[in-house]
Amino acid sequence: MIVVGLTGSIGMGKSTTAGLFAAAGAPVYDADAEVRRLYAAGGAAVAPVEAAFPGVTVDGAVDRGRLGDRVLGDPAALARLNGIVWPLMGQAREAFFEAARDAGAPVVVLDIPLLYETGGERGVDCVVVVSAPEEMQSARVLARPGMTQAKLEAIRAAQTPDAEKRARADYVIDTSRGLAFAKDQVRTILQALKAGCETGQ
Repeated sequence: MIVVGLTGSIGMGKSTTAGLFAAAGAPVYDADAEVRRLYAAGGAAVAPVEAAFPGVTVDGAVDRGRLGDRVLGDPAALARLNGIVWPLMGQAREAFFEAARDAGAPVVVLDIPLLYETGGERGVDCVVVVSAPEEMQSARVLARPGMTQAKLEAIRAAQTPDAEKRARADYVIDTSRGLAFAKDQVRTILQALKAGCETGQ
């Protein structure tokens, strides 16, 4: 079973691309969805995150806006947060892998926004980076409610630069050319990976 790490900076179209992989039949583990579950009321991350960053919970759940204000632009704080959250995600990841193995899936995809930032590329067989021109990225992100240029720049500063991600990737999916083009790219990547698996490469 080939493990693909799917990543990309904010606003590059990674979530949409993850959906394309799923639609093409590849099981997808959504790291961000798992984080949302851990941050929700009763989630395993709520108490330790509140202990590390007092005041970031509201009604028993982690408020991601408040938490973001505390960790953006502070590498030490972000590292402390990752040190809390990533170990808690391990159980869900193992359950995902077990289900994929039982189903005989030849390729699985780990949708991980901070793959390079957390060293996650060491745990996958290949990396797919989703990318788009900077001006398109900015337009997409600034259209989101509550987003500002300052917040966008802070997020960019906390993420590995797009150019570096593309240089380090095994495959790059360009989302600036439309959904149909991205779908073709996903199909081509999966065919290449499955062919390599079948030939033992």
